[in-house]
Amino acid sequence: MAKKDFYDVLGVTRSASADEIKKAYRSKAKELHPDRNADNPGAEAAFKEVNEAYEALKDPEKKAAYDRFGHAAFEGGMGGGPRGARGGGMHPGADFSSAFSDVFEDLFGDFMGGGRGGGRQRASRGSDLRYNLRVTLEEAFTGIQKSVRVPTLAACDECNGTGAEGGAEPVSCPTCGGMGKVRAQQGFFTIERTCPTCGGLGQIVKNPCKSCRGAGRVEKERTLSVNIPAGVETGTRIRLSGEGEAGLRGGPPGDLYIFIEVREHALFQRDGQDLHCRVPISFAAAALGGEVEVPTIDGGRSRVKVPAGSQTGKQMRLRGKGMPALRGGGQGDMRLELVVETPVNLTAKQKELMREFESLSENNNPEGSSFFSKVKSFWDGMTG
Repeated sequence: MAKKDFYDVLGVTRSASADEIKKAYRSKAKELHPDRNADNPGAEAAFKEVNEAYEALKDPEKKAAYDRFGHAAFEGGMGGGPRGARGGGMHPGADFSSAFSDVFEDLFGDFMGGGRGGGRQRASRGSDLRYNLRVTLEEAFTGIQKSVRVPTLAACDECNGTGAEGGAEPVSCPTCGGMGKVRAQQGFFTIERTCPTCGGLGQIVKNPCKSCRGAGRVEKERTLSVNIPAGVETGTRIRLSGEGEAGLRGGPPGDLYIFIEVREHALFQRDGQDLHCRVPISFAAAALGGEVEVPTIDGGRSRVKVPAGSQTGKQMRLRGKGMPALRGGGQGDMRLELVVETPVNLTAKQKELMREFESLSENNNPEGSSFFSKVKSFWDGMTG
């Protein structure tokens, strides 16, 4: 069976540019690659045909010969072909692996960890660090400056972070030639891997520093001062740029992230900028009314009027006595919830007075009267 025209195989015209030929080849190779066509037995043959066509047309001299003589340019005995096409001839598939490797990284770079230009890693950035810091509600209200001790990897003082004895500069890796990657030929595939000698850095240290063993950094505990602004909440994150781990062999440092946790308070419960406080009052104060003194988060005191006849659960508000907003914009309120206490451990005299009070409290319990009226109606309905 006659061979297909190479231009038809790639789906381009004879006037196509080198870039157009390469683009067409990439598309065909990706479409017909055997790994992506396991259920298509004809894909492998078509894939090889596409590679043979690209091998012939990607080279200007081979392309010129093909344009002049067709497939005969690559058959033995054809005179006048380029680069000694006489005699032994020149088969376009002889350098098949070269053709495929030209675009292999572009097609499958995602699977191989990067394509051309991925290059060596050189000095790498240090890792970011996280530090959990607990503060009191009072500290969150006023803001505070705290000292924290952070275990981290810091630049080695002995080698100035280079990893080499005496601070000498690293040299190019002899295995990968400084690229950080090595290639291996497997059939017509070119596989690219991270260099095992330098770990992808592209450089090695001839005489490693004794203090850091060539890493360029050592474990240290650092003490840092952190400014905690007023209004922080649990989950607030503060970033300290450049205070994370030192980079490998002189690379830039990472960042330190301070995560705030505000401790629970004995008196106040926080809800955003508002504070809630349960205030117990006596039975008499609830019935007669009066005043009660309550604390505020700033350490002050406020006197609050209790209306006569107050019930448990009554809400009252002190404006501007809550938490400040983290980035300005006012201050929340403090919300009070009254809790009427039932007296306990009564003396004989108190009990006598309570019984007398109870006998006189015929119309003083509106909620109780309403409840028992509904109960009576319920029972009457059930009986009927």
